[in-house]
Amino acid sequence: MMIEFPPGWIIIIGALLIPITQGLLRQAVLVALPVLALTLIWTLPDNALWQTSFLEYTLSPLDFSTVGKLFATIFSLMVLVGGIYAMRTASTLELSAAFLYAGSAIGVTSSGDLISVFIYWELMAIGSTAVIWAGATNSAYKASMRYLFMHLFGGVILMAGILWHIHETGSTEFTALELAGPAQWLILIGFLVNAGAPPFSAWIADAYPEASPSGSVFLSAFTTKTAVFTLLIAFPGTSVLIPIGCFMIFYGIIYALLENDARRILSYSIVNQVGFMITGIGIGTEMALNGAAAHAFAHIVYKALLLMTAGAVLYRTGKRRCSDLGGLFHSMPITTLYGIIGALAISSFPFTSGFVSKSMISSSAAYEHITWVWFLLAAASAGVFLHAGVKYPWFVFFQKDSGLRPDESPKNMQFAMFIFAFLCIALGVFPQPLYDLLPYPVDYEPYTADHLVTQFQLLLFAGLAFFLLLPMMKRTETISLDFDWFYRKLGTKLVTGVGRKVYAVYAKQEQAFVNTLKSLVTHVYDTDKNKPKGSVARMWPIETMVFWVAILLCGYLIVYYI
Repeated sequence: MMIEFPPGWIIIIGALLIPITQGLLRQAVLVALPVLALTLIWTLPDNALWQTSFLEYTLSPLDFSTVGKLFATIFSLMVLVGGIYAMRTASTLELSAAFLYAGSAIGVTSSGDLISVFIYWELMAIGSTAVIWAGATNSAYKASMRYLFMHLFGGVILMAGILWHIHETGSTEFTALELAGPAQWLILIGFLVNAGAPPFSAWIADAYPEASPSGSVFLSAFTTKTAVFTLLIAFPGTSVLIPIGCFMIFYGIIYALLENDARRILSYSIVNQVGFMITGIGIGTEMALNGAAAHAFAHIVYKALLLMTAGAVLYRTGKRRCSDLGGLFHSMPITTLYGIIGALAISSFPFTSGFVSKSMISSSAAYEHITWVWFLLAAASAGVFLHAGVKYPWFVFFQKDSGLRPDESPKNMQFAMFIFAFLCIALGVFPQPLYDLLPYPVDYEPYTADHLVTQFQLLLFAGLAFFLLLPMMKRTETISLDFDWFYRKLGTKLVTGVGRKVYAVYAKQEQAFVNTLKSLVTHVYDTDKNKPKGSVARMWPIETMVFWVAILLCGYLIVYYI
């Protein structure tokens, strides 16, 4: 009989085993534990439930929903393939932190109460910060501290919302919530911070590219998609999410088009793609929610593939700026091929995974007659093809010949990329296995003449626009100002300026206090040998001393007899 055990704990145990293993034994841990977690996820009975008491409340660390199993499956698959990709290059700290990070994300998907969700949420923040820190550079350390600050900020908001909600309702159940008051709004904001919603979107492009080549792959999968999962459970059909998601879509496109750093392009693209999912959650119909869940699954696969190719390039060349790259298809043809497959999938090219998931969100907007959303999603599909479908592979692998002739990526990296490239195509050609995992019955056919013609037209004209405007698309050393300027630059100056003012006032008051104290001491203890001036230093007449002794004696007698 299968033990009913939270699958995420298996991965967290791996985080403890990795530091005490090495060589083949460590590689076995990296592969076996995710496989074991996957097996457990799909052999647990549908009514599996594990509850425990905490204070006056009941916690449910194991209470899988259908959508929870979907996310737990792709998270486990991600840590498996990510472990294969990283096994020969990542440090012990990075691998251990990545397993803690992934196990906590799986823990969120299996939680049935808000307290368990919050505990795993904070463990994710610790694990992901350590993954960035493992980049072992000064910029990685600074980025990890900013990242940690942002997620602690979001965690405090989420904790306040959860405690307020529990106080109001007396329930810890992790289920659909109505935006009935400040408590639910705080919970929503806490989830949106991790999703990279405005105005806190810049942390993704600020932190993810500073991790190691394999660290960025892990980071791309869990935090934002765990936020998508929580929004699917707690706030389906919340209309305010539609404009938030649309803003994220175009924010990611614009900043990715302006960017020169290959990994920052892909990081901004994460914001863009999560925007599609949040828009679908806001629409809230069964098709839209299915589309958001399916797109999260597909996105983890093709985004990890793209970052694997970027990581392989960085690992072999030490370069990540588009202006320093080009012509790599000569010596890295396999990595180039996988990069193209990932670029086509993120662009929703027919017969790739992105097409069969993203089109469900667009179609749901059309079926609900939300015309402005449908037009924005159509325009955004062209924008995605511009920045990720064409710009990334063109500038990294083709364009000018940079003269770089690095070796092909290591075999373990190639194998990991092959798995996800295969899934990008397999899910695009045969989407039914993915559709069978979705939370609602799927009555949708992606391959209709209308869908195919529309998508091919968008991609054709977007690609034509890219090459016609190619002189304008060439990247140079630029800095794109983002909201993070307020806390990295303006915030620093404000804190420094205010700190100086406060210190000046403090120093002035301190000096005044010291001067007063000196005057008092001088008044009492001045012992000038020629003529003592202090009230204690002066010689007092005998009768005065007798007077004070008498007063003290009277006081003692009064206290004693009372």
